[in-house]
Amino acid sequence: MRLRKRLVGFIAVIQFILFLTHYLLYETWTFSPGGVTPAGGLWVKIALGALSVSFVAASLLAFQFNNPMVRAFYRLAAVWLGIMSFLVLAAVGSWIILAVTSLAGLRLPFHEIVAILFGFGLLAGVYGVVNASWTRLTRITVRLPNLPESWRGKTAALISDLHLGHVRNGGFLRRMIARILREAPDAVFITGDLYDGTAIDADKAARPLAHLKAPHGVYFVAGNHEQFGDDHKYLDAVTAAGVRVLKNEQVDLDGLQVVGVPYRDAVWKAPFASVLKRFRVDRNRASILLTHAPDHPEIAEAAGFSLQLSGHTHLGQFIPFSWIVRRIYGPFAYGLSRVGGMQVFTSSGAGTWGPPLRLGSNPEIVLLEFQ
Repeated sequence: MRLRKRLVGFIAVIQFILFLTHYLLYETWTFSPGGVTPAGGLWVKIALGALSVSFVAASLLAFQFNNPMVRAFYRLAAVWLGIMSFLVLAAVGSWIILAVTSLAGLRLPFHEIVAILFGFGLLAGVYGVVNASWTRLTRITVRLPNLPESWRGKTAALISDLHLGHVRNGGFLRRMIARILREAPDAVFITGDLYDGTAIDADKAARPLAHLKAPHGVYFVAGNHEQFGDDHKYLDAVTAAGVRVLKNEQVDLDGLQVVGVPYRDAVWKAPFASVLKRFRVDRNRASILLTHAPDHPEIAEAAGFSLQLSGHTHLGQFIPFSWIVRRIYGPFAYGLSRVGGMQVFTSSGAGTWGPPLRLGSNPEIVLLEFQ
């Protein structure tokens, strides 16, 4: 009952914020310093009123149902949510311009300024949708101390955050697998959020993973979207597809130590440190930690790991959230960084969560070459 009350409260807060942002859009579009309201104000009010509840309604349906109508509704609502974010920035910019020009004694055509900025916001949203569908291949060279000679020059593919659900599904996964197989990596690491968490046939969605093969195996660790609740249906589906799920486990890949810790056991410092103490990581041999989020890399470094591979951040997906994520995660928000003697690579992920847009970040598959 307490959890349900919290969920209802969270939904209410999100919906209230969406009401406010859409009200801002309405007031910005219809405001006129001269007192002449632009034509069509009533239809704008009706349209924005409907759009203000679309994403919450679509999300509630998406967590219960998986059919073409719900998927289409969710996709449209998610795209609008992303475009709305750019329009809100345009609206704020319009009011700033009005304030500055008014203080300077200038009178500019406010509605025309709004129309121009909203046009740029709409174009940014369209570009974001296109960019989110264009998956790049990022090649990274990682130099690890004490790397086994058998691993020098070998490669591993890293893919994270596919978020299979109502926006992306098995077809998307098949394209990602084909792209990985063309590179013929020696190992494949999937660092969580394979699923989005919405209603889905988990087994059917994971089935293409059966075609993903590598000489040293394919490994998966659970992300937060697999572990919102009971993660068994997701992990069982991944296992049934032939992928090795690492749930606080260590494997030896021809001398290279690989440890996988799921999100739930890595999100808090003390439990994460306790889990890592169970492993007998040989500090005289290279080791890799697979965990979904780069929350506490200093703990992994203290445990003696050479390299941590993560995802989760999406690099914020699009502005301004990409700036916020950089503030939260600092150098670990994206790319190759270092803490003490350990390197950290955080991927921006292959898919999207919520709005299927990317601006200021790119979807990617990462190919790591070890030296």
